[in-house]
Amino acid sequence: MSRRRSNRVKTTKATTVPAPVTIIHDCEEDEFANHRSCWKHIAALNTRGTKRNSTEEEFELFKSNAPCFYEECTRRHRSLRRIKCKYLVSKLSKKLKSNTFVDYLEDIWRGFSDEKNNSFVYIDCLWFSMYKSENQRIRNSVFESIKAKQIFTKKYVFLPIVYWSHWTLLIFCNFGEDLDSDHGNTCMLFLDSLKATNSCQLLEPDIRKFVLDIYRIEGRNEDQSLVDNIELHVPDVPQQTNDVECGSFVLYYIQRFIEDAPENFIAEDYPYFMKEDWFSHKDLKEFCNKLDSLGTIH
Repeated sequence: MSRRRSNRVKTTKATTVPAPVTIIHDCEEDEFANHRSCWKHIAALNTRGTKRNSTEEEFELFKSNAPCFYEECTRRHRSLRRIKCKYLVSKLSKKLKSNTFVDYLEDIWRGFSDEKNNSFVYIDCLWFSMYKSENQRIRNSVFESIKAKQIFTKKYVFLPIVYWSHWTLLIFCNFGEDLDSDHGNTCMLFLDSLKATNSCQLLEPDIRKFVLDIYRIEGRNEDQSLVDNIELHVPDVPQQTNDVECGSFVLYYIQRFIEDAPENFIAEDYPYFMKEDWFSHKDLKEFCNKLDSLGTIH
């Protein structure tokens, strides 16, 4: 008798709330940045509203050849300060565009051994949103690309999703297993760093259609009811504390999942390591700085 599954989204109760992260903004200008007492500003004020004459012409000539002495003296100090502050903030501490996300993800992927990469594969972050379009030609292109990934030969498949300007991560586990087995461990994990958006509930119908179509284009013969009822888990993973970190969180979810995932994912042992204390914001910051230091131009 085949095991019974539920298509209800399953969540995991949180245990530990991560420490708040301190956000470092771009450096503010010096207190004298709005300097208004140098010769240039005073002269400009004195000539405002007057007819152009030889005095103003002389002023314009002088201004073009002589600097503001205050600016000249302080320019180097301000410049060094801006350079110093520039590197205090990771480039990942902002909203990531899809091409930038892919660049970073490729950096991560190159950091793992071939043995690790043989168990994992990732799907392009735009393919899900392209699938949601009604253009059949675009959909066919997406499916042809997915077939080339051979996802049913992998233990884990990462599908980064960017939708509504928010990044989330869908992970397919053990999709190569027989869905009709009593001891099957096929499931999906939906990792969201901003669960208050209810992204999973809103996207679940499209996710299930997407998965069913993947089975069909791969020529799999599983009954539709089994595919539709693959369990979808939503673990309580670490959460972002602002509105720009979601892309960085998804990248780190991928990094840590590859490092921490068991060789064989057993559904009964879920949620494993995927809890709110899985990693700290300090860990995330160190990860972002390390990724920046790899030297890829984004």
